[in-house]
Amino acid sequence: MQQDALILELQNGNQRAFERIYHLYSESTYGIIYSIVRDESIAEEVLQDVFLKIWDKAPSYNSNKGRFFTWILNIARNAAIDKIRSKSFKNNQQNLTSDNFVDILEAKTNFSEAVDAIGLKKYVKALKPVCKKLIDYLFFKGYTQKETSEELDMPLGTVKTRNRICIDKLRAMVIK
Repeated sequence: MQQDALILELQNGNQRAFERIYHLYSESTYGIIYSIVRDESIAEEVLQDVFLKIWDKAPSYNSNKGRFFTWILNIARNAAIDKIRSKSFKNNQQNLTSDNFVDILEAKTNFSEAVDAIGLKKYVKALKPVCKKLIDYLFFKGYTQKETSEELDMPLGTVKTRNRICIDKLRAMVIK
């Protein structure tokens, strides 16, 4: 079944289309979620929530506003960020084991793997180092612009402006 027809079937409430969408996109969606929450069981929980949102919000998807995969990734990224900002997540993280610290340190070096997992590696490689850092913090680590500003010791206005410029450059490369 062609992707456009599959999406249309999903929007019409077809459960088989939903199962196919899950099969096609769950692995890469899980990868994005996991790169933000850094916990397998929480990532699986968020993944299930994401696919429930996809089912519920499928009629709102508009191909004129972007690709279907991008729409899914935005839902996943937002859900993962919401999860790590939740009070229950923060309370659970107060008693981290030493294994989590190793994972966190390793995560700082896995930016290229996260980028490659969604097929952006060749585009991100072409960006300047400051853009790579901003995209890593804002989109893969789930930092807010304020947190990124503090982490990179950069004024908030500069983070916002550079982020917009970097995303515009990335968008221009992908659309070519």
